[in-house]
Amino acid sequence: MTAPPERRTRWIPLRRAAGPRGRMRRRITTAARLVAALTIVGGLYTVFAPAMQAGADDTPLSAAAAEGKQLFETACISCHGRNAQGVPGRGPSLIGVGSAAVEFQVGTGRMPMVRQEAQAERKAPQFTLDQARQIGQYIQELGDGPQLPPGDDLHSGGDVARGGALFRINCSSCHAFSANGGALSSGKDAPNMAESTDRDIYAAMLTGPQNMPVFGDNQLTPEEKRDVVAYIQNLKSDQDPGGWGLGRYGPVPEGLAVFLVGMVAMVLTTLWIAGKS
Repeated sequence: MTAPPERRTRWIPLRRAAGPRGRMRRRITTAARLVAALTIVGGLYTVFAPAMQAGADDTPLSAAAAEGKQLFETACISCHGRNAQGVPGRGPSLIGVGSAAVEFQVGTGRMPMVRQEAQAERKAPQFTLDQARQIGQYIQELGDGPQLPPGDDLHSGGDVARGGALFRINCSSCHAFSANGGALSSGKDAPNMAESTDRDIYAAMLTGPQNMPVFGDNQLTPEEKRDVVAYIQNLKSDQDPGGWGLGRYGPVPEGLAVFLVGMVAMVLTTLWIAGKS
């Protein structure tokens, strides 16, 4: 019989456990590396950031934007800051809001605000429409954003019937079926659109001011926005061919009026007939 082979024992050296000094040395080394990395990053930012800012300040503006910059630095910089980057507690950054939002807010007198309130109400504007567009152009060239289509007539050629359907689905819950506006929560309200121009309505859909949602071109196409504008403007010329409109607040006040007036009239008529008989 063959003798079994001898088993050779393989010795594996054990690592020596690190002592307190070794652990402390590793911690110090890690902290030193972190401090060195942060120092390098901070140094690079200090070197290149001023040059980048200077390049941004030296970017040539169009003539309209240059006029808008002067107006902005006169009336808006105290709340929205230099280069429209915002001031904490006063006003938000305007980078990326686009010229449409600026034209809507400034052109309708909502901006500049007199004081911080639940929402900015429409009032007599402090700037002309041309000046509002100049400020909007300055903000547009600072940070891009939504823009209005050219021209003041944005409803001609729109489908009033389709615009009415879109309005009832997307807008009537706040602005009512007649576009007369309505109350919201926390002291806010959806405004009456009797004074709104085509550009006001289009800009509001495009930018979503205050509590209003944004209806970008992915939600409502430019053609659908034109239809909605056409419907709202048609409401202003509609003379209520069905009779007294009762403020156009919808079926609830109409039903209440029918009940109070009609039922009372029927009861009085019934009593009169009974008295005669």
